[in-house]
Parts: sequence; C-alpha cells; structure tokens
Amino acid sequence: SLSFYRFFRFKNSVTMRTIVANQTVKIPDNVTVSVKKRIVTVIGDRGKLERSFRHLAVDIYLESPKVLKVEKWFGTKKELAAVRTVCTHVENMIKGVTKGFMYKMRAVYAHFPINCVTTENNTIIEIRNFLGEKYIRKVKMNPGVTVVNSKQKDELIVEGNDIELVSGSAAMIQQSTTVRNKDIRKFLDGLYVSEKTTVVQEE
Repeated sequence: SLSFYRFFRFKNSVTMRTIVANQTVKIPDNVTVSVKKRIVTVIGDRGKLERSFRHLAVDIYLESPKVLKVEKWFGTKKELAAVRTVCTHVENMIKGVTKGFMYKMRAVYAHFPINCVTTENNTIIEIRNFLGEKYIRKVKMNPGVTVVNSKQKDELIVEGNDIELVSGSAAMIQQSTTVRNKDIRKFLDGLYVSEKTTVVQEE
C-alpha cells in the first residue's frame, strides 16, 4: 500500500549523524592565539594574521592557552569536513607568523631572455622582453607580500606571512606570462614556481 511505501522510503533515507567531531591545534610558546566570534587572531615573531570563520557553523575556542579546539555537533559529512579545514588554516597561520612562506620562481625561455625588475619597495614586478614583446607586464603583489630577484640567475623570491596571499601573488606572476595563440607544448617560456618553502629554514 501507499502508506507502507512512504514508511519504507523514509526508513531507508535516514542518515546517521555523528554526535560530535573535534580536533585540536597545539600552539607554540612564541605564538599567541585569540578567538572572538569565530574570528581567529594569531600573533608571532613575524607579525599578526587574522581570519574569519563566520561562514562555518563550528565551535572554535581555546581549551587552554596553548590548545585551540574546533568542534562540530550533529554535523553532516560536509559539515564535519570543515573541522579539519579550520585546523589546517590555523596551522598555516601559526607557521606564517613564526617561519613565513617563501615561493621560488624560475624564468624559463628558449631565445628571448625574460627581464624582471621590482619597484615600489618590492611590491610591484615589471616583466620585460617576454617572447621579445615590447609590452611591459606589471604585476602588483598582494598586501604583505614582497618579490625580489634572487642572487641566482633568472630566479624570483616571493615572501610573506599569509600562505594564500603568497601563493596568489606567485600565481598572478605565472599567469601574466601565459603564451597566447601558440602551441604551449612548444612555447614553454614563462615564470614558474620551482620551490615552496619557509623564510626561516627548518632545522
């Protein structure tokens, strides 16, 4: 009958919800972390980073001065995944204010040497002679990110505390040298990320 079908369909569509999922982040001695209304502030030797998690329905609080806890009650599978995501973001913020992030980029060219010049306190990079073009490509770095020419030939160093701003700046430099209307398998000229590391080298 119809009533039995409705009951059977409802019974099979019930999904199990996890009662509580939590994860903790250990805070180093030289770092201070504060949380207010899901806005996390991290202060370290290299500076201060702030990030809002207001868009996620999770509990974020300091279990002790050196342990941050992220908790989700009765969450679906996607909501529970956010717990680890928040922890990873906070870990990256801690790493940023203690060691900083450094992306190394290499200039690749077959014939025309790519010339890179930094201006305005290393916040803008000018890329000249790409594929022999007269056009000067100017790329402005994200706030708090600097770019300098390395001592090594044809190498750039992009540095900052926020991993997303550093990687975003490196991506903008790479995308500015996109080859158009050519076979990109043959024309490999451009600026590419060669290494991702920290400013303060790990022992």
